[in-house]
Amino acid sequence: MTAQNIDEVVDGLAEIVREATRTGDRIGYFAALYRQVTVEIRTAIHEGRFEDGARMDRFDTLFGNRYFAAHDAWRRDRSGPRCWRETFGLLDDADTVIVQHLVLGVNAHINLDLAVAAAGTEPGQDIQALRHDFLLINDILARVVLAVQDSVDAVSPLLSLLDRVGGRTDEQILDFSIVQSRAEAWHNAVLLAGQREKDRETTIDRLDIRAAVLARLIARPTALVRPALELIRHTESDDVAEVIAHLDNAVRGATAA
Repeated sequence: MTAQNIDEVVDGLAEIVREATRTGDRIGYFAALYRQVTVEIRTAIHEGRFEDGARMDRFDTLFGNRYFAAHDAWRRDRSGPRCWRETFGLLDDADTVIVQHLVLGVNAHINLDLAVAAAGTEPGQDIQALRHDFLLINDILARVVLAVQDSVDAVSPLLSLLDRVGGRTDEQILDFSIVQSRAEAWHNAVLLAGQREKDRETTIDRLDIRAAVLARLIARPTALVRPALELIRHTESDDVAEVIAHLDNAVRGATAA
């Protein structure tokens, strides 16, 4: 699927969520989170909160199409970027907890796709004109993360164990790729925007490798955290459709398309 505007991105994500709910596919976890972020960005565009709403529509469409391309490649023949293969490859792993699925998706989409989409929106020196609106998205993401945190708590009641074992709250786990990784994504977007095509391909490949390494660390954390994750998994809801519904209704007003 290829979206032509942000409305089609929302529709495409909603379709993935609907199909995942019907089939009990964990791919719907991140898709539900991502759909709500996109709905909030669309609302911000309509309310005139961005300096250039049309540009943000174009940017979000490029960003969404990166996810759709990875999703379709995986469904077709298990291909696509390395970091997305690592992410999608754990969908059938019953030992992976809900928050890991969410963070794996966030990692791949921000640490690889975000910089590529931003550079494609405003190539060359024009990339600097995007900075204000790019940073404004951080506020939107923060609000969605807070809402999703409550939804995750409802279906994963012992997730707070990670706070004591790993020194992170569930909010911080979900937030790990939003502040630091978005700052890095902006740096990489500026780099990509100024590169020639051959050099740009090399940089994108490097970003993919790095995000894939991070995905492996998220999927297989340190021995200290693993016992807590096992306990958390045994107390989480096994009803995938129920979990997707919780996540997809986390933000008030983000109703299904």
